[in-house]
Amino acid sequence: MTPPLVVGVDGSEGSLAAVDWAADEAGRHDIPLRLVYASRWERYEAGVPSEGTERPSERVPAEHVVASAAERVAQRRPDVKVTADILPDDPVCALLREGDHAHALVTGSRGRGELTGLLLGSVGLAVAAKAHCPVIVVRGDRSGLAGGHGRILLGAGEPGTANEAVRFAIREAEVRACALYVVRAWRCPAHEVGNQVALGEVARQHEGKASALLDALLGEAIAARPGVEVRSVTAEGPAHRILVDRSAAADLVVVGARRRHAHVGLQLGRVAHTLLHQAKCPVAVVPQPE
Repeated sequence: MTPPLVVGVDGSEGSLAAVDWAADEAGRHDIPLRLVYASRWERYEAGVPSEGTERPSERVPAEHVVASAAERVAQRRPDVKVTADILPDDPVCALLREGDHAHALVTGSRGRGELTGLLLGSVGLAVAAKAHCPVIVVRGDRSGLAGGHGRILLGAGEPGTANEAVRFAIREAEVRACALYVVRAWRCPAHEVGNQVALGEVARQHEGKASALLDALLGEAIAARPGVEVRSVTAEGPAHRILVDRSAAADLVVVGARRRHAHVGLQLGRVAHTLLHQAKCPVAVVPQPE
């Protein structure tokens, strides 16, 4: 059975954007889409004996949210098979459990009751930090959400810790028939720079190391999918700022996450955190198994 793309829904504006994005993504990959609404209240209601035949008051809006999301998908992508469920659990726990059998998890950048703005909601951040599968947080401006740039952006990590992110990004570029830009940032440590002459030589050394790392990271993946246009880019400066700036011209930015121990989930460094809060397009966090 083909694992579905799972999207968390709650009726918020951010959730609707995630549903639209997930519907298009499921269609591109020709996989089913699963809509999940989760609430602690559902768990509470399940344990309380009913005194009549009417549905609990909290169940009615939940069913409306799910039905509306399913209808939205049907109108946008009638070719996508859709299933939906209402789960009596905390949203983070429910989505993490769903992620164990999913192609990927999709969440909005904001949920119900949360302040609007740049900051990512607690559900999206927790799911991105702990899921065993790729997590896509749908955020960004209208241009980024529309997906018309024809470009996937990958922040290149270290070989051995970013291989899954590379494979994920190349697959995305392939199904979208667009280019993949792989960026490796580099900087000259202050203690290595003695004068302007030394600065130029040190800069060339660090840029050369960044270029060699890209070659090592991409070689096998590019060979496996030769039809994908891949462009390697080295850039001087802090990686988180470079990727945020370049996300304005991308349809999706992909970064890897290194797994630590099972009970603490993933290590989301500064780059992933910054992108999840500030990127101009959707962000995919891809875990690298040990």
